[in-house]
Amino acid sequence: MKSLILTGFLLLRFCSSPFVFLILGLVSSCISPYQPDTQSIGRALVVEGLITDQPGPYAVNLTQTADYTYSGLNLLVSGATVTLSDNAGNQEVLREVSPGYYQTTATGIRGTVGRSYKIAIRTTDGKQYESSLEVLKTAPPISQLTYEFQYNTTSFENDKRNTWAVYLDTKDPETPGDYYRWVWKNYEFTAACLLSPNINSDGYYIGLRPCCTDCWDINQCYSNCINISSDAAINGKAISRQYIMSVPFTSRGIYYVEVEQQSISPGAYQFFNSVKKLVNNTGGLFDAAPAAVGGNIKCTSHPGEVVYGYFGAAGVSVMALKVDRSKDAVGIPNGKNILLDNLAPCLACENSIYRTPNKPRFWDQ
Repeated sequence: MKSLILTGFLLLRFCSSPFVFLILGLVSSCISPYQPDTQSIGRALVVEGLITDQPGPYAVNLTQTADYTYSGLNLLVSGATVTLSDNAGNQEVLREVSPGYYQTTATGIRGTVGRSYKIAIRTTDGKQYESSLEVLKTAPPISQLTYEFQYNTTSFENDKRNTWAVYLDTKDPETPGDYYRWVWKNYEFTAACLLSPNINSDGYYIGLRPCCTDCWDINQCYSNCINISSDAAINGKAISRQYIMSVPFTSRGIYYVEVEQQSISPGAYQFFNSVKKLVNNTGGLFDAAPAAVGGNIKCTSHPGEVVYGYFGAAGVSVMALKVDRSKDAVGIPNGKNILLDNLAPCLACENSIYRTPNKPRFWDQ
């Protein structure tokens, strides 16, 4: 009996909420080990991006699939020309702010409800790619966010033994054919802009260099957390207690989280649903074999070439929640104790998907 290994890499990190998918399927014999035959999917472009009706900038990330052997690994696609346009004649060429990461300007093209958007890509080898048009549809407002304390007596990790489940309520419009995606970001104020692996006898991280300005660390889920739904069974009704995420017990301080409710297209919903099925595939004997995840990107210069990923347009509604972790929890928080080296020169707070010097918009509310 032969084994089949099919390895595909899909990197998808949207601007409002970045994340990474590694799709790996394995069907193997359970009788005796041996060196199996292998099949590679070869190199292919992976595109991801999103434009919303929220203020920009918007981002597009370009990567390549990697052969399972990682031979000649080069995941980032640099030097491409990426153009974002709408059906009203507006367009903008994105700037490559880091290898493979292309971004509009803050004052550039703006997502508008009712308009359709697409991207065109030209890589350094002359190949041209284009996404299908995506209509930006308004998102219904979030009615409320709530949280509930949960205690897990069987978990040995203290930050997972005590958790606070976050739920969302909203109202689906009367019109059929609505699709939703929920993403979240946690912002945590930090005084340290350089982490150190050194820990003293009291359990403090020492020798940390302070930030020159206010700075917030950004935490979010990058994999295994695709949260989507449709109104197929609840059209026009309330969506109540939609699970969003669980807050860890890393400190007794307030946990600040922003939740986005995105109104996505049917194509985006199908794409995320396919990826979710593959990500949740356990690799068991009776699991479905892995398959290519279809997106909305095509190679116009080489029609037969396989392309992965999705460029979407979504209306967004946002709400923030502050979770009070000073009550209920049992034991000691499982977080980092930081001891700054205030005599060391300060460092600038970088502006990236992991950290920002910009105060979160609802921070003082």
